[in-house]
Amino acid sequence: MSRRNCLRVLKNLLAIRTLFLVPIAFLAPLKILEDGEPESRCAYVLVVMAILWLTEALPIPVTALMPVFLMPMLGLLPGPTICAAYVNDTSMLFLGGLIVAVAVEEVNLHKRIAIGILSLVGSQPNLLMLGLMLPTWFLSMWISNTAATSMMVPIITAVASQMSELEPNKISQNGGVRNNGFDDVEDSVSNADTDVSMTNGNAGMEQEDEPKDEKEKKQREESIKKMSKGFALCVAYAANIGGVATLTGTPPNLILQGQANELYSRLSEADSGITFAKWMGFGLPLSIIVLLLSWIWLQIMFLGFSCFKKQNPKERKAIKLVIEGEKKKLGGITFGEIVVMLVFGTLALLWIFRDIPGFGGWKVLFRENSKGPFVKDSTSAMLVAVSLFFLPAKLPRVFCWNKYDESSNKPKYRPILTWKNTVLRIPWGVIILLGGGFALASATSASGLSKKVGCSLRILDSFEPWVMNLILSLVIAGATEITSNSATATILMPIMAELAINTGSHPLYLMITAAVACSFAFMLPVATPPNAIVFSTGYIKIPDMALAGLVMNVLAVLVLNLGINTWGSALFDLDTVPSIFGNSTSSTCDPVTATVAAFQANFTTAYAQSTTSQALSSFTTSSTVIAQTLVNITSEAIGMTTTTQSLPSGFVMPAG
Repeated sequence: MSRRNCLRVLKNLLAIRTLFLVPIAFLAPLKILEDGEPESRCAYVLVVMAILWLTEALPIPVTALMPVFLMPMLGLLPGPTICAAYVNDTSMLFLGGLIVAVAVEEVNLHKRIAIGILSLVGSQPNLLMLGLMLPTWFLSMWISNTAATSMMVPIITAVASQMSELEPNKISQNGGVRNNGFDDVEDSVSNADTDVSMTNGNAGMEQEDEPKDEKEKKQREESIKKMSKGFALCVAYAANIGGVATLTGTPPNLILQGQANELYSRLSEADSGITFAKWMGFGLPLSIIVLLLSWIWLQIMFLGFSCFKKQNPKERKAIKLVIEGEKKKLGGITFGEIVVMLVFGTLALLWIFRDIPGFGGWKVLFRENSKGPFVKDSTSAMLVAVSLFFLPAKLPRVFCWNKYDESSNKPKYRPILTWKNTVLRIPWGVIILLGGGFALASATSASGLSKKVGCSLRILDSFEPWVMNLILSLVIAGATEITSNSATATILMPIMAELAINTGSHPLYLMITAAVACSFAFMLPVATPPNAIVFSTGYIKIPDMALAGLVMNVLAVLVLNLGINTWGSALFDLDTVPSIFGNSTSSTCDPVTATVAAFQANFTTAYAQSTTSQALSSFTTSSTVIAQTLVNITSEAIGMTTTTQSLPSGFVMPAG
C-alpha cells in the first residue's frame, strides 16, 4: 500500500474514531465485572468514563451523564439518588458565579479593569508583563479563565505588532548595546538619524554599515520574538493561577467542596467547613506567591536582565499607543459598568463576611439547624445573579429621564442581562461535569471502591504525611497536563479522602492538595483552555511551553505544599482528625480488626442492655448478634494469609 493510501486510511479512521473508541471503552474493561462485587461494578463505570474522558471520544459533559443510566443498571444506586447529585448547593454556587461573570463581560467591565491596570504599570517590559498578568489573574478569580485570556490576547498581539514595525535603523550605532531585552538607546536616537543622513552620499560607508545593521536587525527580531513568547505565557499562567484564589475560580475547587460536604454529611450532620472566606484565606496568599514566582521566572527566561536598562523611547511610545488605542475603544465609563461594579463588590463582600471564624458573620441573622446555617454561599450568588436580570443597563428612558425627539420618543428600559443572551454564554457543560463528579463520588463511596483503593495505597503510610502529599501533588500536576483538570479532580477526590483516613490524616489534607494541583498545568497546550489560546497565537512552540511549564509546575507544587502545611493547616484545623473519621482510621482496611471492633461494640451494648429491666430479652438478642460476629471473625481469620492476629490495643473487656 502506498504512503498516500495509508494516510487516506488513517484520515478515514480518525474521522470515525468515536464509532470504535466508544465500544472499546465499554468492552475493554469487562473483565473487571467477573466477581460481581459492588466495588468491581463501580470500578467498571469509573474505568469506562476515564477512557472516554482521556480520549475525548465523546464530549466531556456527555461522558459525565453516563452515571445516570450506568449506576442503576449495574445495581449500584437507584436512579433518583444519582439524579439528585447533579444539582446541589455547590452547582448552584457555580451557576450564580457564572451569571455574574456574564454580566461583567456584557458591560465590558473586565476590559476596563485590564486597560486601567496596564496604563498604570508603564511600558517597561518587565512591568508590562506584570501589567498583563495582574488583570488576567484578578479577573480569572471571578470569570472564566478562558474569557480572561481571550480578552488579553488582542493586546499582546497589538504590542508585538507595534514593536515589530519600529525602524531598526533608528537604533544607536555608537553605544546602543543589543541584548535579549529592550536596549538603552535613549541618548542615541538623534545620532542614528544623523549617521544615516551622512551616509547617503557615501556608498562605501553604507556597505560597511550593512552587515552591522543586518546583525542588529536579527538581534532585534529575536528580542521581540522572545518578548512575545513571555507575554503570551504570562497571560496563560496568570489565568491558571488566579482560579486557585477563590472557591468559584475553577471547577476543581467546587468539586472539592461538593465531595467534601458529601463525605461529612454521610458520617455526621456537619459540613466540611470549606466556605468562600476560608478558601480565599488559603488560596489568595498561595495564588499571590505563585504569581510572583511565575513573573520572576518568565523574566529570567524571556527577558533576561533587560529590566535593569532604560527603555528605548520609540518602544515606549509604541506600547503607549496600543494602550491608549484600547482605552479609546472603550470610551467613557457607562451606567451599566457602575451598576455591575457595585453588584460585583456586594457579592464579594457577602461571600467574605457570611461566615467569619470567631465572629459569626451575617449568617447569624437567619435561621440555622444542627446541620448549620440555612444561608450558604450559593444563597448570596443566586440573590445577586437574579438581581442582574432587573437592574438597568442604562438609565431608563422614562418620565423626566426620557428626552423626547423625533427619532425615538418611546419609553425604554433594558436590564443588564436577558435570559436569551445569558443562556447562550453559560458553559452548561461544566455544570453537568460537576454533577457527574458528585454522582461518581456517591457511587464510589456507597460501593466501597474508594475505600478499597485507599487501602491499596496504604503503602504510602511509611512516608511522612508531608512527603506523601508532595509525591501525590507532583504526580497529579503531571497527570493533569494531558487530562481535563475537572475530570481528574472528580476521580481523585473520593480516593484521596479514603487514603487520608486510612493513613490517619485529616481527609481535607490530601483533598485540598489534590484539587489545587489539578489547576497547576503549565506545560502543554492541551492542559487548559488558556494554554491552548495563547498557543494559537503562533508566538509559542511546544518546547518553549514545556520547558517554562516544567519549572512552573515544580515551583507551584512546592508553594502548595508549603501553604497546606502552614497557614492552610491552621485555617482548616488539619492537625486534628475529626472524631467521625478517627474511629475508622485503624479498622477500614483490616477485616479481622474491623470485626473484632464490631464484636467489642456489640458485647458492650449487650452488657449495658443486660442491666435494664428488659435484661433477658435484650441480652438474648444481642447475644445472637455477637455469635454472628464471632462467625465473621472466624471466617475472616481463615481467609488471612497470616496465622496470628492480635487484638487492637484499644480493646477492653467491660467489667463485671
